[in-house]
Amino acid sequence: MKFLTIVLQILGILLLIPAVALATLRFDNRNNDGPSIIFPGGELISGRLYTGPDPNWSFTDQTFSVHLQLDHDLSSRLIWIEESGGKIYITSDYMGSWLGRLWKHWAVQAVAGDGLAVVRIDGIRYERQLQRIIDGPELDGVIAKKRSKYRSVISREAITEGSVWVFELAPRA
Repeated sequence: MKFLTIVLQILGILLLIPAVALATLRFDNRNNDGPSIIFPGGELISGRLYTGPDPNWSFTDQTFSVHLQLDHDLSSRLIWIEESGGKIYITSDYMGSWLGRLWKHWAVQAVAGDGLAVVRIDGIRYERQLQRIIDGPELDGVIAKKRSKYRSVISREAITEGSVWVFELAPRA
């Protein structure tokens, strides 16, 4: 019985060490200017704020991920970006479960709030408004781009049933 107690204590300590390390790293990263690969970051501060007409977004085909920050949540995260038809889009997968909605809470906040956001692409910040797209011809281009760029298995059915949420990063009004 004493042996079992010692083994359980050792296992507890072995689990506690990485849990505390991860919590500490997440806590330390919360005020950084942008996210890390694993953890959300703080407010996007650095980089020139773009003004003027929308650029030709095709350059994002060479960009794997961008930094996204909602205006009413000053934390930022890494996210994939797709360009289609001269517009830019982001998607949030795994939205069909409570765990997915917890993990991708930014998407829930964007829909519940005004959707105002800042996206940083190649060091330049763009003020945008997230507009959820549930149906329409533009989804075909977004689906095709995400499949080719990220080897995703995204489908129109997943979007229609709510497992995947698609947002246009539209210019602010």
